[in-house]
Amino acid sequence: MNPDRDRAHRAWRNAERIKRLSDDLIKIGPWGVGLDGVLAWVPGANTIYSVGAGGLLVYEAVKAGAAPWTLARMAAYLVANSAMTEVPIVGWAMDTLFRGHLMAANALQRDIEARHGPAEAEGVAAHSRGGPHPAR
Repeated sequence: MNPDRDRAHRAWRNAERIKRLSDDLIKIGPWGVGLDGVLAWVPGANTIYSVGAGGLLVYEAVKAGAAPWTLARMAAYLVANSAMTEVPIVGWAMDTLFRGHLMAANALQRDIEARHGPAEAEGVAAHSRGGPHPAR
């Protein structure tokens, strides 16, 4: 057992949950809408959710030992996502379509996979995007 690898893979799974909840609860073709998109239209709640979910992603990245460049990219996506919530109507519409939590979570997951190998998400191999499945 490698505690660093286990912690990183736990962060990978937590990032997967956050991105699904934030940006992929309802799939519409290649797009998805989650709590972040729905709450974008509720002043106050949109900012609280966006900053809270973003904070959890950054916390997971730090605990997983993500590279500084990954943290910077994640921060850029999350700041842009949260800043949109402050502009009524136009910003809310942009926030509904901008999938900042998903992009930040994907950046963290790629960082973890590069350093610790693929993780499994709810029994499905993370790298099932085309790679071989690990022995079960």
